[in-house]
Amino acid sequence: MNTQNNLNKKDTQKRIILATVLSFVFFLAYDFLYIRPQQAELKLQQEKVIQEQQAAVKTEQSAPAGKNVTPATTSSVKNNVPTTTLKENDIISTITTNKSVIKIDSLGRIAQVTLTEHQYITEEGAKIDLFDLNQLRPLEVRFADRAVNNEAFNTKVVATTPTLDVRGGAQKLVLTQNLSNATVTKTLTFYPDGHYDVDISANNGLEFFVTSGFRPDVIADMYADHGALLKLNDGTLTIVEDEDLDNTSTFTGVTIASAFDRYYATVLYNFDKSMQVSLMPSANQSPEIFIHAVDQISLKGYMGPKEFTTLESLNPELTDVIEYGWFTFIAKPMFLMLQYLHTIVGNWGWTIVVLTILVKLILFPLAHKGMVSMNRLKELAPKIKEIQEKYKGDNQKASMHMMELYKKHGANPMGGCLPIILQIPVFFAIYRVLLNSIELKGAEWILWINDLAEMDPYFILPILMGATMFLQQRITPNTIQDEMQKKMFQYLPVIFTFFFLWFPAGLTLYWFINNLFTVSHQYYINKMFEQNKVQRHEEHLQSKHKKDK
Repeated sequence: MNTQNNLNKKDTQKRIILATVLSFVFFLAYDFLYIRPQQAELKLQQEKVIQEQQAAVKTEQSAPAGKNVTPATTSSVKNNVPTTTLKENDIISTITTNKSVIKIDSLGRIAQVTLTEHQYITEEGAKIDLFDLNQLRPLEVRFADRAVNNEAFNTKVVATTPTLDVRGGAQKLVLTQNLSNATVTKTLTFYPDGHYDVDISANNGLEFFVTSGFRPDVIADMYADHGALLKLNDGTLTIVEDEDLDNTSTFTGVTIASAFDRYYATVLYNFDKSMQVSLMPSANQSPEIFIHAVDQISLKGYMGPKEFTTLESLNPELTDVIEYGWFTFIAKPMFLMLQYLHTIVGNWGWTIVVLTILVKLILFPLAHKGMVSMNRLKELAPKIKEIQEKYKGDNQKASMHMMELYKKHGANPMGGCLPIILQIPVFFAIYRVLLNSIELKGAEWILWINDLAEMDPYFILPILMGATMFLQQRITPNTIQDEMQKKMFQYLPVIFTFFFLWFPAGLTLYWFINNLFTVSHQYYINKMFEQNKVQRHEEHLQSKHKKDK
């Protein structure tokens, strides 16, 4: 019975590996063939909804006054829906920092942030704007009192200065909004690196809500999380992804509130006095962050790339804004290693190469054990087939003789599978690190790679990756008996090459170097077994020759 169980485990392990590989292929295909078209369609729908709201929204000044325990929705407030184009006469102040240009609109909101560092450009060469103008804007204030809210969205804000250059040092900007029975004041202190402090006061005991705005809309795809992240006093993280929030949820004891896409984030935080935060669903059930306040609130803010060193310089806790998904506990130390290696190597491309080699060396014992076991099983395949044919009608006897064969030759039917399974979390952690690392943006590597965060413009790396994957498949012992599974594996190099055509060059580089060393290792193992086979054959001939004498 034990022998039969062991064989069943062997089959199970094979199925796990096959399922893992096929899941990854499905994961890629699902994004390319379904998610991307859906995102395009969703964007068109959102624009249509916004146009309808702008055309049909009616003034609510005649509506009875009342209070809301959560912010009013966009459809219930006149003129609070942003327009699709940013009009210069709607901008009341422009702030220039060392890293960005920040524009404030006539309602005292951050209308746009344009990144000015040379590496932050689109594929067309334009500077990157963080926000979609159709979405909720950072530092928008909404009031619990509906009448006050209506008045606030129809009263322009006055700024102390139309331009502010903070490249030489921090400066203040005061925004004032005079309402019938209250005055709302925002005092903003901008710093050269682009982060800011904000103090918001509203007299007469008014309850209000301030938002970090909808997430940056630069890169939002299924490969990385995008939505809202809250960090609580106890250190736990709550992440709500886009299109995944059905009802308003309120949290207390919040220190960090971030809206983010793959590479960029807008963050409001306070480590001295924790916040009460409500997450409200947008029109498509994506989370919008609102921080509760009465009379006054003081916060710190950041809008820009999720660069580890930048966030760490503001506060080490802010590095939690960079989130790697399921394998964060492995991925975060992996990124720190990547960053440390970069300080030595000086080039992100060669840093990825060095990291790949180090990981291969660390995992070498596991990989070596798995490869040796697979080769031994390949050598025993003819004998196993003989046993199966001989005891075709008696599975128990067949299993018993096969286990004796494994024991005699030191082969483990699960030895080739388990080491591979143990390596999977590490590979996925590196995958997430390279996928989420904004540090690769604008990083060059050798002749034709000008940006490791973008796809290879000439598809050289994906083709090389596919070629090494094909070669690896050709020289790796295959113990799969099912013909359908064999055919599926044969097409994997083609499928992976196709999807890697659009992957960031840095990620493709990692996969190519990993394949290259795996092929070298497998070639060495095959050569070793071939030499052992020749040696055993020679020893057999010598032994036979002695007997004949």
